[in-house]
Amino acid sequence: MLTFKDRVQKFGKFLSGMVMPNIGAFIAWGLITALFIPTGWFPNETFGTLVDPMIKYLLPLLIGFTGGKIVGGVRGGVIGAVATTGVIVGSDIPMFIGAMIVGPISGYIIKKFDEYVEDKIPSGFEMLVNNFSIGILGLILSIIALLVVGPVITTITGFLSIGVAFIISKGLLPLVSIFIEPAKVLFLNNAINHGILGPIGIEQVQEAGKSVLFLLESNPGPGLGVILAYFFFSKGMVKQSATGAAIIHFFGGIHEIYFPYILMNPILILSVILGGAAGVFVFSLFSVGLVATPSPGSIFAILALAYKGDALKILLGIVVSTIVSFVVSSFFMKRNSLSEEDFNNAKDTMKNLKQSKENNSYEHVKKIVFACDAGMGSSAMGASKFKNRLKKQGIDINVSYSSVDNIEGDTQIVVTHENLKSRVISNNKNVRVIGIQNFLNDVNIENLFNEIIEFYKSSEKSYDIKEEQNFKEHSYNNEIFNENNIILDVKVSSKEEAIKVAGELLFKNGYVEEKYISGMLEREKLISTYIGMGVAIPHGENNVKDSVKKSGIVLLQVRDGVYFDNEKAYLIFGIAGIGNDHIKILSNIASIVEDENSVKKLIETNDKKEIIDIILKNVN
Repeated sequence: MLTFKDRVQKFGKFLSGMVMPNIGAFIAWGLITALFIPTGWFPNETFGTLVDPMIKYLLPLLIGFTGGKIVGGVRGGVIGAVATTGVIVGSDIPMFIGAMIVGPISGYIIKKFDEYVEDKIPSGFEMLVNNFSIGILGLILSIIALLVVGPVITTITGFLSIGVAFIISKGLLPLVSIFIEPAKVLFLNNAINHGILGPIGIEQVQEAGKSVLFLLESNPGPGLGVILAYFFFSKGMVKQSATGAAIIHFFGGIHEIYFPYILMNPILILSVILGGAAGVFVFSLFSVGLVATPSPGSIFAILALAYKGDALKILLGIVVSTIVSFVVSSFFMKRNSLSEEDFNNAKDTMKNLKQSKENNSYEHVKKIVFACDAGMGSSAMGASKFKNRLKKQGIDINVSYSSVDNIEGDTQIVVTHENLKSRVISNNKNVRVIGIQNFLNDVNIENLFNEIIEFYKSSEKSYDIKEEQNFKEHSYNNEIFNENNIILDVKVSSKEEAIKVAGELLFKNGYVEEKYISGMLEREKLISTYIGMGVAIPHGENNVKDSVKKSGIVLLQVRDGVYFDNEKAYLIFGIAGIGNDHIKILSNIASIVEDENSVKKLIETNDKKEIIDIILKNVN
């Protein structure tokens, strides 16, 4: 069960996940503001007109889209942006908090809608339902956001602004360091920084051109003081590490680097609190501020976003906070001698704090995606097989398939071909990527399955073996696969010829347009569609999906076999799919090809009805 700290950490990470991908847009707005507003470095009336639309429309829409996408994928992002428009129109202030609320909620709603209608949409109506569901639900959510959420957030923000103004007017702002500095070390800073300080600070920028709130969490002085104290008063490896840590922290803006130094001597939390308070006091004394959130918290970013004429005063505040933190840290360090083991233990503690339990076990793995280039045949079959295997064990993990370029943000594990790993990693920084050679019979897939099973057993999870629903109970449209879709004892000399024959049969039977055939051949050039056990499943690449008229599967029986690279294929399933219709059959194919007897019968039989019976009715 999650503790209160775990929940706050998770909440902070979620807020950060909405803001951090768009931080470049915030910096762009901040630079435009710093340079071109009337009080900027280079005032320009024309360029200055960019400031208001970006802060009121662009940035909230980006946050709303990102929040929706995190929860509900790209469709969640679209409807999140639509709903965010409602809170924008319903308020006169930048609606970042509103976007953080309605974006994820909208993504959740469309996600639940998609789950409800899954497998219930008639073939050919998928695009109609997908588009109108976003349109109708987006209409409703944007109106609710306009009439309810916008006014409520405006009222709440008003009270918060009054509270902050009161603290500032009474000279009490330095006291916020009591909350901010410990929060940073415990990785709770995102909830405070992105959830409260950032939105209010942006509102202050609109009114006064700058905000001191942007300096509260990003001030590198307190952490730098602690690191310098270790450099002067520690020994061995700890002392040696301090030099590099100071450079990374101060110039690189990676504040996490000083957290282990606090954790191995927790009393030093007082150093950063007092150092932070001293810096805030100087900032308040000189009424300085930044024009946007500096990210990362590097001295370069802070000075670049400083309000005109405030740079030296801000630098003074950072120096004061560094000195205070250094002096207090030195006092405590002279009283305590720390070993190298203490440092290593502290690093482990920090790692455990930052990497929550879900990253170290399968307990919180909710979504596994099998991804191929087109996101259709091979990945769909692999996902169906893996999902059924988990289902038989009573394990509730969402296993789906997609193209490597459209992996949804809530994915934890991606299974893909070795040649595609780099594309997945470059676009998905927070997922575990498992490279394989084929989607049906691969040692890495087996290892993943065994790891999941072992985890559930070792954690004493209660799960029962569940019998898979009989395939006969499904109602299939025989237009997807019938006797006209089978060619027995085909004679082909190459895989290209085999793919062309399969594609021509799909075209002849009305499943695809003729250009789909060339798409199948191009797809094969990227990665072989051979999946093991003498089976290949050629299909078109992404850019010919629009040429699919209806879902269909054809089968070529090649008794002499044809080489797909270094492997011979005897059964070639040509695939064209709209929606999920063909996935039901692919799921059974994935099970059948594991059974050598079934594969042998499919290769040797002269009876098309027997083939249909094996594929449509026989379940392992």
